Amino acid sequence: MEAAATLRSDTGTPDGHDVRVWVLRAPAAPRTARELAVLDESEHRRLAAFAHDRDRALYGFAHVALRTVLSALTGAAPGDLRFARDPCPCCGEPHGRPVLVPAPLEFSLSHSRGLVLIGTASTPIGVDAELVPEPQVVEELTRMLHPAERTEVESAPADDRPTVFARLWARKEAYLKGLGTGLGRDLAADDVRADLPGWRFTDLPAGPGHRAAVAVASRAPHEVLIHRTLPTG
Repeated sequence: MEAAATLRSDTGTPDGHDVRVWVLRAPAAPRTARELAVLDESEHRRLAAFAHDRDRALYGFAHVALRTVLSALTGAAPGDLRFARDPCPCCGEPHGRPVLVPAPLEFSLSHSRGLVLIGTASTPIGVDAELVPEPQVVEELTRMLHPAERTEVESAPADDRPTVFARLWARKEAYLKGLGTGLGRDLAADDVRADLPGWRFTDLPAGPGHRAAVAVASRAPHEVLIHRTLPTG
């Protein structure tokens, strides 16, 4: 089977590489009011709605980081970036894939318990990070997967099933984000163990306790450039 992508690490400033993913660990301390000032009104409303300080801090870091990355790639100031939603492929309503307005590039954002992923590309892209779940969660959710995916999870040794499941779930959510459907699409419709027509999947290094993936609308193999620090200046 042809490899979907190769991974290369880079800590420098973006230089025009096509598919990029920032893999970031969120600090425990919340962003300062000055840092959060780049967020728009809807982001501030969402930030204020979180009940727990930990969730508020993660959301604030993730969205400031997203604006920092997109600013470096587009040349626009972080606070000047504007976002909209594409129409949902399932129903046509405006809650599909988030896009920049105007849209010079595609992006995707995911955050999960201290881990933040930001993906950018010239074609639709989705990223997802998942905590490795408890065995009872795996048992409950595996039945929702494609039959071939269910077989892969259920045939793994019991101790390995949470990790196998988390890898498949991260790939599936990344793909559904890239499509713009989210969980509105039947989870059993697609087998994401390998590439799908017009889409390439790459597992990402996420550290212990997480599994992560990127899905890119591409017919050819590509390199995914991994960043672990935000662009500066």
